[in-house]
Amino acid sequence: MRRTGGRAVGRMVALVAFVLSAYPPIRLTAQAAQTDTTTDSVRHVGPVGALWRSLLVPGWGQAATGRHVTGALFVIWEGTTMYMTLKASQEADYFAAAGLPNQTSKRQEVQDWLVLWGFNHLFAGAEAYVAAHLRDFPRELKVRALPGGVGVSLPLPHP
Repeated sequence: MRRTGGRAVGRMVALVAFVLSAYPPIRLTAQAAQTDTTTDSVRHVGPVGALWRSLLVPGWGQAATGRHVTGALFVIWEGTTMYMTLKASQEADYFAAAGLPNQTSKRQEVQDWLVLWGFNHLFAGAEAYVAAHLRDFPRELKVRALPGGVGVSLPLPHP
């Protein structure tokens, strides 16, 4: 009867929830002195900084570079995989305690959710790194399919 798996995951979930809720909801006096803290913080986060932030907490690197919707999607998927890992781990512990025959399939389900959880961290880091590199890419660039191939247009400013 092994019950440490569900407790360890539960403690990790509680720790992540505590860290994420520890952010102060008010502006500090040093922040109030600056006129535009959002654009200043967005400008100073480079690709490597965004990568490490998203590897630590998926969605943080995206939010730091101004891509809040993408960051929210990574946070939602992080919560989903975290919850499903905890749920499957508790079910596997129950199956083991009750002596039910589907113990191996439940353990496999726990491993599958753990892999998805880890993949979310890696993919969020890679996406934040690439997005931070492409942040200064001109939005006016247009790529179109033409009969003879591909056409690219970039409007130039008039003097």
